[in-house]
Amino acid sequence: MPELPEVETTCRGLAPHCIGRHLVTALVRNAQLRWPVPADLAQQVAGQAILSLTRRAKYLIVTLQRGTLILHLGMSGSLRIMDSNSPAGVHDHVDLVLDNGTCIRLRDPRRFGAVLWTQSDVLRHPLLENLGLEPLSDTFDAHYLHGCSRGRKVSIKTFLMDSHVVVGVGNIYANEALFHAGIRPTTPAGRLSRTRYARLTTAIRAILARAIEAGGSTLRDFVNSAGEAGYFQQQYMVYGRSGESCRVCAGSIKHMRQGQRSTFYCPHCQT
Repeated sequence: MPELPEVETTCRGLAPHCIGRHLVTALVRNAQLRWPVPADLAQQVAGQAILSLTRRAKYLIVTLQRGTLILHLGMSGSLRIMDSNSPAGVHDHVDLVLDNGTCIRLRDPRRFGAVLWTQSDVLRHPLLENLGLEPLSDTFDAHYLHGCSRGRKVSIKTFLMDSHVVVGVGNIYANEALFHAGIRPTTPAGRLSRTRYARLTTAIRAILARAIEAGGSTLRDFVNSAGEAGYFQQQYMVYGRSGESCRVCAGSIKHMRQGQRSTFYCPHCQT
């Protein structure tokens, strides 16, 4: 599933092609995504200028003159800038057609993505209003995570993936950040000291920044707005490396399941 770095990469790639342009129409080939695409989407967006394109958690927010589009890549989706006349593939479900003959095309083989429309305050939308802090924001720090974790018995990895606490730290980047912070993924969140949370917040910021710089991770389907794969997977220290040698201590990387998700860690480097 695309995580924060992949969505941020998509956002940064689309923005120069979209901001200031007008939408001509929305061409919906398959409305049955995770939530149905609004039946009147084409009428709602036609003629409106794109004022901004931002990210909140794993959602892309396209602000128009009289409303807002909320886009989500789901588990296998991508958004690409295309010639609007280019033939659509079987998984190309929605085109947002721009006034210069290009379009933003949603490709989503598994159809867990979303294209939604609201004319209310977008940050009060049910999908967004209860989200936690952005991990790259100034307010995300050791004091915040330490305070949120008090009394919590859940594992630190599960805690980091709770979007009500912090957004966008998905499975891949939680694994990697915990390795760089030297924290065992099974450690109860409430037992970590403020000092260890300081190391962890630093690691989260660093991992996400490096992943964005590398264009995100491409394990299966993800490509950026130009159709290019990310390459942060080449820098993984633990994720997907079960049985391989740790690049720090040469011990064996272990694998287990937590909450139906794969967890990878080094027993020697993470305590």
